[in-house]
Amino acid sequence: MTPTERAVVEQAIAAPMLDQVLRWAAINSGSGNLAGLASMAGELADACAPLPGQIALLDPALVTRIDAQGNEREVAHGRNLLLTVRPQAPVQILLTGHMDTVFDADHPFQTCQWLSPDVLNGPGVADMKGGLAVMIAALRAFETSPEREKLGYQVVFNSDEEVGSPGSAALLARAAAGKLAALTYEPSALPDGTLAGARPGSGNFSLVVTGRSAHAGRNPRDGRNAVVAAADLALRLTGLARPGLSVNCARIEGGGPNNVVPDHAVLRVNIRPRRPQDQDQACGAMDRIMAQVAAAHDLHIHRHGGFARPPKPITTQGQRLLELVRDCGRMLGQEIGWQDSGGVCDGNNIAACGVPVVDTMGVRGGAIHSAQEYLITESLGERAALSALLLCRLAREGV
Repeated sequence: MTPTERAVVEQAIAAPMLDQVLRWAAINSGSGNLAGLASMAGELADACAPLPGQIALLDPALVTRIDAQGNEREVAHGRNLLLTVRPQAPVQILLTGHMDTVFDADHPFQTCQWLSPDVLNGPGVADMKGGLAVMIAALRAFETSPEREKLGYQVVFNSDEEVGSPGSAALLARAAAGKLAALTYEPSALPDGTLAGARPGSGNFSLVVTGRSAHAGRNPRDGRNAVVAAADLALRLTGLARPGLSVNCARIEGGGPNNVVPDHAVLRVNIRPRRPQDQDQACGAMDRIMAQVAAAHDLHIHRHGGFARPPKPITTQGQRLLELVRDCGRMLGQEIGWQDSGGVCDGNNIAACGVPVVDTMGVRGGAIHSAQEYLITESLGERAALSALLLCRLAREGV
């Protein structure tokens, strides 16, 4: 490292990240808690206030979902923050993080506790309030570098990543356009700091089955049983699963009294393709199966939803960015590798825009999405140093 880089790294390590994590984890910001998300947006805006540039609070896109009765309803989502710094600089990158967690306002997991002197248990401490603190510490430290004028960046803090980013996907795509590289602050793939490499895509679908009701005893043959058709649909879709494509039929909603042939049902399905061609094949197969089941049961099937997370293979540019992160880690005494992951995140969407992305730049920890979630607190300084050095290298050398 150069003396300038060392000074930037030391400043990043010294940032009050743990205090921020403890304060932010005490704010419930479940994806549906609009008040909590607004509080977190205010906290993040204050934390970013020393950074140059402009910050904006943006409304989400319109989002709808299918309710248990098969009706399409609008769903409210929180607003998103966009910070833009030096848009005319020769090197432009994107950094992203989400302010929402999977823990609703009425979830019992609301407070932090120390499991050991360096392991903190709490809601969102790893996924990803720790990552948000790391990102901001690195950016604030980088702004003390004389190299800063070479690097411009946008930061997206979105409110709905945990539910697939339906209200912020368009914002992410706009922010990714034209960027050299992107960094997303999900926690490391493993507690040892391993990064996520390739990721599958993910699509969530609600298949609305509309049949015809009838008396279960007097004239059942006049009915068209939507629940049975949904079950048939689930079995046929499950049969699509193979290496490179997973199918999870998660729930069937519908039906009514035992003496009535049910005329509606909703099948909830998640499909995860490993490659873009797997996604294309899954879409075609789903269309065929829907048509076959509709014909076999003489009823109607409507599909709502789609592939919100495209597959994320490792491209040549993506490989170079991973190697640059690895090399920066070695300069800091951190051995960092990567492996493929079965999870998805905003990194999928960014990669689909043709931008190389490392999407696990956040803290080391584990048991995310559970009441056992934990943060290894020494990783706050480790990962802030890693990002700070990486920003210096990107400003000087690119990818």
